[in-house]
Amino acid sequence: MSIKPLADRVLIEPIEAETKTQGGIFIPDNAKEKPMQGIVKAVGAGRKSDKGETIALELKVGDKVLYGKYSGTEVTVDGKNYLIVKENDVLAVL
Repeated sequence: MSIKPLADRVLIEPIEAETKTQGGIFIPDNAKEKPMQGIVKAVGAGRKSDKGETIALELKVGDKVLYGKYSGTEVTVDGKNYLIVKENDVLAVL
């Protein structure tokens, strides 16, 4: 992968939403909600404290996370869609 997040940012590969409901009804593309879960693909070095020390991130590569619906910046690398968010935009590790 040719992208590395800086500071306290995290690169997430979104997990696509289901295309079929539990009852068997298929959801069209224009009615799908934006995904809010993903897999962490890369993490930055960490944020700097007021004293200049680097504080490591809690997240690590491979974590499955839940993030805010409209948070982050969407990027495309090698034909795949990713999301770059700050660590504090991640709501939970699943």
